Amino acid sequence: MMRLCTRGLPLRPLNELQMVKKLQESSIRFGSSGGQKVMAIRRETQSVWERRAPLGPQHVRKLVKKGVKVLVQPSNRRAYPMAAYANVGARIQEDISEASCIFGVKQVPIDCLISNKTFCFFSHTIKAQEDNMDLMDAMLEKNVRCIDYEKMLDAQGRRVVAFGKYAGIAGMIDILHGLGLRLLALGHHTPFMHIGQAHNYRNSHHARQGIRDAGYEISLDMMPKSIGPMTFVFTGSGNVSQGAQEIFQELPHEYVPPAMLQKVALHGDTNKLYACEIRRSDQFERKIGGGYNEAEFEEFPERYISTFAHKYAPYSSVIVNGIYWSPQTPRLLNIPDAKTLISPANTPWIPTSPGSPNLPSRLIALCDISADPGGSIQFMNECTSIDEPFCLYDAEQNKDKKSFKGPGVLICSIDNMPTQLPREATDFFGDLLFPHVEDIIKSKAHKPFDEKEIEKIGPIVAGAVITTNGELAPNFKYIADLREKNQPKILGDFSSGKKALVLGAGYVSAPVIEYLTRDKDLGVTVAAALKSEADKVALAHERTEPVLLDVEERPDLLDDLIKSHDVVVSLLPWTLHPLIAQRAIANKTNMVTASYLSQGLQDQHAAAVDAGVTVVNECGVDPGIDHFLAMECFDEVHQGGGKIESFVSFCGGLPAPECSDNPLGYKFSWSPRGALLNMLSGAKYLQDGQSVEIEENGGLLDAANSMDFLPGFSLEGYPNRDSTIYGDLYGINEAHTILRGTLRYKGYTDSVRGLVQLGLLNPNPEPVLHENGPEISWRQYMCHLTNQSDTIFYDNLREILLDRLGCEKTLKTIEDLGFLSDEPLAKKGSPIDTMSHHLSTRLLYAKGERDMILMRHEVTVRWPDNRRELKGINLVEYGDPNGYTAMAKTVGYPCAIATKMVLDGEIQKTGMVLPFTQDIYKPMLTRLRKEGIIATEKSTFL
Repeated sequence: MMRLCTRGLPLRPLNELQMVKKLQESSIRFGSSGGQKVMAIRRETQSVWERRAPLGPQHVRKLVKKGVKVLVQPSNRRAYPMAAYANVGARIQEDISEASCIFGVKQVPIDCLISNKTFCFFSHTIKAQEDNMDLMDAMLEKNVRCIDYEKMLDAQGRRVVAFGKYAGIAGMIDILHGLGLRLLALGHHTPFMHIGQAHNYRNSHHARQGIRDAGYEISLDMMPKSIGPMTFVFTGSGNVSQGAQEIFQELPHEYVPPAMLQKVALHGDTNKLYACEIRRSDQFERKIGGGYNEAEFEEFPERYISTFAHKYAPYSSVIVNGIYWSPQTPRLLNIPDAKTLISPANTPWIPTSPGSPNLPSRLIALCDISADPGGSIQFMNECTSIDEPFCLYDAEQNKDKKSFKGPGVLICSIDNMPTQLPREATDFFGDLLFPHVEDIIKSKAHKPFDEKEIEKIGPIVAGAVITTNGELAPNFKYIADLREKNQPKILGDFSSGKKALVLGAGYVSAPVIEYLTRDKDLGVTVAAALKSEADKVALAHERTEPVLLDVEERPDLLDDLIKSHDVVVSLLPWTLHPLIAQRAIANKTNMVTASYLSQGLQDQHAAAVDAGVTVVNECGVDPGIDHFLAMECFDEVHQGGGKIESFVSFCGGLPAPECSDNPLGYKFSWSPRGALLNMLSGAKYLQDGQSVEIEENGGLLDAANSMDFLPGFSLEGYPNRDSTIYGDLYGINEAHTILRGTLRYKGYTDSVRGLVQLGLLNPNPEPVLHENGPEISWRQYMCHLTNQSDTIFYDNLREILLDRLGCEKTLKTIEDLGFLSDEPLAKKGSPIDTMSHHLSTRLLYAKGERDMILMRHEVTVRWPDNRRELKGINLVEYGDPNGYTAMAKTVGYPCAIATKMVLDGEIQKTGMVLPFTQDIYKPMLTRLRKEGIIATEKSTFL
């Protein structure tokens, strides 16, 4: 340290500012700047780690020699000390307002912006990044001319200044360090453990030596065999990728072309690493006709799709992403892709043991050096930091956690990677920037940005001007449109980033809304034909607004609501879903429903695809959870090389046993009409390779069989709908038996048979049941149905009914249900509607009673060794008398989870979507288990 010696006084050390002052006093003294050009280098304050500068002392020396006055704000954090700048003639001072042009690296705090000045830095505003829109507004307000380094391009559109190479170098060092920690957490010590994080090295040369040491151990075959071959995939061929590859090349390696990546991933060696560089032409192809044209891609990237997720990512151990991404460009990996990639690799030939386990998935780590949240790697939704450089992305939960343990892929995405090697990065960037500094400092923010000004500063600098004269520069007017597009569609009376429209306010709506509003950034509008029902639901939940809406009578209001929300959830009767879907597609709004995919919805598949709209169906309990559990079983069997011989599935919503004390053994929490009419439907299933058809209008009543999979319950089951279609839908065409059916308590079908025999399920209007007709009792109506006088004696009427029904027990059911009483009936036009109303009041759940969901899958499997296994999967779920019914919970939660997955981009497939793929059903089951909806499985070898 420099010391001053004065006679008779002890020596005292000088701090850096005193040293700088002394140096400046002994250097050339500037007088009034007059016509002299004055520029400044500001102090970086965006991060405690930010130690870079846009120019190093060697660059400042050259500028001073050219007569430029250079002001440097004091900073002890900067990698180059203040004395180094003072030594070459810079003025070290806090006040930099004298400068017409101020240079920095990262975003400038709003209160540090000086009006009518030119600022040069990375603004991160060109994609309308939400976090920096306040900064952009402040620059417009203060008439700041912002020159963004990122948009300084040559005539070929290539960037002329960037830290890219050192972002790649630091990023590669960091991901090798993280790889060692992640593999250790998975049970494997590897040579990567000896590599530190980039900022722990004095410079990149020291880091390279540590990496070479690790590489020496790899070449000695010291990598665990159970890990298998390791492949590193580099996206792009620019400075970022080249910097990363420079570091990688310090390790024993072999480069392979993209076509060979799969082969080495499966059968490569473990005493070296494999590298593959994926360029645009390798992974982008036209949506129509295939092929790739560079010029066309540059101008119309939306015409292309990326094949990276399917051709290369499945064979990657580590992905190093260094490509620039714009919103028009196809993504490398989206959120659903992650769910597929983070699954076990099928490599049974790699030896394993309890102490030497397989990796949970081939993809271990991802270094997104582009640091673009939600960009080319969609599930990288937040940058990491030098303090916490890694997170583990759990694809099934679509969540990050700060840990190396557990399921997921390790992600490193530090948005200021190069600052870990600050001196080298400053030198590299300064060498690129220096040739343009003289043009930049010609900029006068207070002057119009006209042809004269553009000619003065040159095309490279002019093309990088984002804001000037209080408005966006012509090339960047699009930011305003993009910003508006990114704004939430509707805010309502509360602040919410996204909005869901829930149609229907019945029992199921409560768990749907409760689940959705757990997200504090999500608001809900609940719309119902009865305002009181909507009000009741909205009152019980945060950020929920009630709306009165009859979808058939007010299509205009339906349209307004759909277009102002991000997703619509239809809990209305299934017959209304095609109408809702039609309006959702027209307004380009995604939709979710728990009901079966009807023909009316299937007919709109092409329209939904063309509109880019997702319509998710069959996400309730049956259909819904039954699909999830079945597909989980089938995929596990197929992955193990087995085949499905038989699949028999039954499900039913029932009263809990202690609440089943009525003639039907059944109770209703909504209109019984649908459940009763289903008994008149036909059915079809596959039995021992033969198609079996059940006729309509009563055939189901003769097809019921006793069910004893849970001996404690007295159950019967009958086929439901067309089961044969599930051979294709489930991918089990090898099965000789496929049957899906409905569960009821024993005696249910006999009782319903009596209702059918009496004509009570007739849907056609009858004059005697006209709402404005004379009053009539149930006994009188029975007389009418049997062509008897209503004065007939009760016992005689009973005998006539017994003769028609043929069963005393069935007659007793009719009697116990009140159909022979003198109670006036509520006439609803048709027998089925009148009876449904009667049963909905008579067989209602009483306070304190609970319902139950029963589900049973029986899957017969034949394994490659010819063994046969019977898998029994049971789900038994009880309602909570003080909370949700079992039906509401098992329909509402899956529907809500699917809705949240659509909102969060986890489901992106367009058109009519069914939940039969792993990327949908696996996270659904995981999240349902967290809600306490858990199936059990027992297995027996036959």
